Amino acid sequence: MRSILVLADSGPAAEQRLQAALDIARLTDGHVTLHVNTPLQRFVSMDPFGGSYVMEGALAEEQAREDRLVEALTAKLSSENVPWDITTGAGMPANDLIAAAPLADLIVLSLTPPDSPAAADTTMLVGDVAVSASCPVLAIPAAEKPLFVTGTAMIAWNGGAEAANALRAAVPLLALAGEVKLVTITNRPEELPAIDALQYLSRHGIHAELVVRPHEHQRIAEALEEAADAVGADWIAMGAYGHSRMREMVFGGVTHHFLNSAKFPLLLSH
Repeated sequence: MRSILVLADSGPAAEQRLQAALDIARLTDGHVTLHVNTPLQRFVSMDPFGGSYVMEGALAEEQAREDRLVEALTAKLSSENVPWDITTGAGMPANDLIAAAPLADLIVLSLTPPDSPAAADTTMLVGDVAVSASCPVLAIPAAEKPLFVTGTAMIAWNGGAEAANALRAAVPLLALAGEVKLVTITNRPEELPAIDALQYLSRHGIHAELVVRPHEHQRIAEALEEAADAVGADWIAMGAYGHSRMREMVFGGVTHHFLNSAKFPLLLSH
């Protein structure tokens, strides 16, 4: 992962996001780009006659806050041994990140605890970017331990295109993992081409263990979560199932479950 894009803000998860990106950059000789976003749309108001106007005072205050944030990030990154730069944008965060994705190898975002007031917004942002961007998204829960990518990685495998895309996208990070578990949930393992996935990983020097767990009465998402606990997963690579309809995300059940639970770091690719 040589080009790592991180959404930068002054929120409580920003430091953790940045540290994860810096850790990965050090491990991969990568470059970190911090994207600071001040959506202009939030400062445009409608008048009773159908016109619109910019709330100039509020916008000026927010731009001053952005300037202070850029100064603070510049001071912090100047002491890090990682190449970096800072970009700014005035669009909505998802739109700006998606627009930058063609020249990024990875986008780092946060997952918020389900009881947080911001949970719905962060889940929508992660899902929107994961489904629409041309590079994978690494979504990190609150209080995740440093260097989790060097622990046990789990690949959620069902033989589909999204899972294959996630597996390929995750290869640079899987190469850093201490162990790799390729997990399938099925009562008929012969129907899933898991051996092909193992062979693909082996060609990249990654020797994964196949874990087949039965699909009993619980949902697939719940079975995958139980499997992640059983194999001691530190992070999960999985397909992002869903699509964008008029910029309103419609997620598949597995994606929705893992985004909402915010329990594991997720490497997501559509």
